[in-house]
Amino acid sequence: MKKVIIIGATSGIGEEIAKIYIAQGWQVGIAGRREEALTALAATAPAQVKTQVIDVTCADAPEQLQSLIEKLGGMDLFLLSSGIGSQNVKLEPEIELNTARTNVEGFIRMVTTAYRFFKEQGSGHLAVISSVAGTKGLGSAPAYSATKRFQNTYIDALAQLARMERLSIQFTDIRPGFVATALLKNRKYPLLMRADSTAQHIVKALTNKKRVAIIDTRYAILVFFWQLIPRWVWERLPIRNDKS
Repeated sequence: MKKVIIIGATSGIGEEIAKIYIAQGWQVGIAGRREEALTALAATAPAQVKTQVIDVTCADAPEQLQSLIEKLGGMDLFLLSSGIGSQNVKLEPEIELNTARTNVEGFIRMVTTAYRFFKEQGSGHLAVISSVAGTKGLGSAPAYSATKRFQNTYIDALAQLARMERLSIQFTDIRPGFVATALLKNRKYPLLMRADSTAQHIVKALTNKKRVAIIDTRYAILVFFWQLIPRWVWERLPIRNDKS
């Protein structure tokens, strides 16, 4: 029976993806900071689900992930869904630094632990949820944009490293657009997607083992044109959203 571990499964996209894999009969390991949310989800399928409280910003997060892998009895697919982001046009330092602690520091802790496990196992599928925001720097959310670009590049580097080491590890960099989750803090964004439909797109991309998956088609078109915009033009675009 296939086994998946999802970090950031207490709400939003991660929770919806966990529900899909449970329905498909997978053994599912779920992790996040809120124990009560993990317990509630595990109660829907106690024979399939194992839980572990993990805060990716804590130094012991790799040990906690290893503990969850042992509870599940292994891991075929690893998915990192945890992340934070805020608009911060005032550039408040703590907001920027907190974003980096989760999206960079926590990201490194989790993906390197998963990579080492798959290396020892001899195979595996390592996937992360980044964002289309990594395509260009968004002036209203500098740290969020930069940390997502970091994630894109880090997975590119790991994929190259795996080939250098002749490892059978597959990678998927999932890049959603705006999704209606708590991350957006109830702001109204254009092209807003539902978490459950986004999760379905993501699971399909993972099943097909896509290397990079932009979710969904509308955003794939948008990103294509974003990439064609010269830097001097992009820097003059007032891209922000302060509506609540």
